[in-house]
Amino acid sequence: MSGVRAPFPQAPLLWAAGLALAATLVLGGCAVVVVGATVGAGTIVAMDRRSASVVQSDQGIEQKVGKAVADRWPAGSSGVHVNVTSYGGKVLLTGEVPTQTIRDEIEKIARSTQYVEAVTNELVVGPETLIAARTRDTYITSKVKARLIEAQQVDAKNIVVVTERGVVYLMGLVSPTEGDAAAQVAASTSDVVRVVKLFEYRT
Repeated sequence: MSGVRAPFPQAPLLWAAGLALAATLVLGGCAVVVVGATVGAGTIVAMDRRSASVVQSDQGIEQKVGKAVADRWPAGSSGVHVNVTSYGGKVLLTGEVPTQTIRDEIEKIARSTQYVEAVTNELVVGPETLIAARTRDTYITSKVKARLIEAQQVDAKNIVVVTERGVVYLMGLVSPTEGDAAAQVAASTSDVVRVVKLFEYRT
């Protein structure tokens, strides 16, 4: 399935825990990259560290950016596949686009959207990923979430996990210790190619 899609709400924790029991997780190593670390607030799960108004604002950002992209480059015919994740006004763009020009234009759309404070553009110029690859990414996300619950080193509901092409992006309002612990859990999860930390750190 191609086109623009906003990130799905995180599955209930009991479901993730059940998945962890059902899956045999083979540990592997990968690099951890820090893209940004600033003071702020946010996560995607209910009962997280964001205020209700910030949660509502993030949802609005995802919808507005997603709709603007979909209206400009219709799904199924444009070669554009974009995921929009907003966390405390910080927007992550992932997916694939056919040209650098379109990549830049989508970033411009995100930056000009009300309440957006910053944009991390991880869009790849190239062909859209196949359904099998997206299914694998979804499975990786589920494994990382389940392992965060199992590890009990950080409150998993405060961590947003986004996976694209095997690269795991971590977002959340956490302490430096929590952020490092979450990144190590993700990096040691099987099939993870790389981990990018986009946390906002509590002081």
